[in-house]
Amino acid sequence: KLNLPKGVKNSKTGSWGTEAAVLEELADDGFPIARDILDYRLFMKLKSTYTDALQSQINPKTQRVHTTFMQTVASTGRLSSNDPNLQNIPIRQEEGRAIRRAFVAGPGNKLLSADYSQIELRLMAHVADVKGLKEAFAQGIDIHAATASQIFGIPVEGMDPMVRRRAKAINFGIIYGISAFGLARQLGIDRKEAQDYINAYFARYPEIRSYMEETVYFARSNGYVLTPFGRKCSVGSIDDRNASRRQFAERAAINAPIQGGAADIIKKAMLRLTPALEKAGLSAKLLLQVHDELILEMPQSETAAVAEVVKDVMENVVHLSVPLIAEVGSGDNWADAH
Repeated sequence: KLNLPKGVKNSKTGSWGTEAAVLEELADDGFPIARDILDYRLFMKLKSTYTDALQSQINPKTQRVHTTFMQTVASTGRLSSNDPNLQNIPIRQEEGRAIRRAFVAGPGNKLLSADYSQIELRLMAHVADVKGLKEAFAQGIDIHAATASQIFGIPVEGMDPMVRRRAKAINFGIIYGISAFGLARQLGIDRKEAQDYINAYFARYPEIRSYMEETVYFARSNGYVLTPFGRKCSVGSIDDRNASRRQFAERAAINAPIQGGAADIIKKAMLRLTPALEKAGLSAKLLLQVHDELILEMPQSETAAVAEVVKDVMENVVHLSVPLIAEVGSGDNWADAH
């Protein structure tokens, strides 16, 4: 057993981190036992949470796993899933993705995965009317490379992948109100450098800062924010005397129109999908929704036709000032379809 203090200073960022963060740093610095401990924890979590638990939840009649969806748990309007939570099947690590290979199509069938590409960034560009982001999306440019080019003043051609990675972290972090501390920890840089990146981002995209300030003001005045389609999302504690709770509510207010808008769009697509498939004479069935992704099952012979219908419905269910893109794949199991 390796006992580590709960708060240990990270030599790279100068910040205090968790035990897991310290183990990651030790592993990066060449200590094999730290990597072994991290791997052990990962495998034990996968085994207990997924491999063992999912097998025990197979319905003896259908030989399938059935989840329960809830529409009113998440304040943004996102669907949530439980008993079991099929929206939380791992994908980031290769070991986690292997769990998805256990979800297979029935005999003679294929699974199809259709996933909205960068829908929250697209909604941010639309809602905040961000000219630079809208132009990049309209032209089909790599949005993270475009952001790196804009805020760091370097050409897209021949860009260092690490620079693009930093722009990606900022792009997604801004949506969730990331702090300089959070960005520093994520990128392994000091807090001042992280703050400089954030400042450069807002200097290049001032519309986003204006959107954030206006949204927080609206939330404080009304107690809610609106998605682009007019649905209210409640934001409690935004006037809380406790600074951390108040700041959390402010970040939630900024994110809710974006994440809530994405939830509205995919629900609209789900409502249109079954009639569209029936009209096309296809027997595909919608099995699962994982936030920005839809999973369907269909006879192998229908794969190409179903992909065409699904892509058309998802990309044209609403019309924004930026294009919506749905990436579609198919396979014998969920991992291969994604």
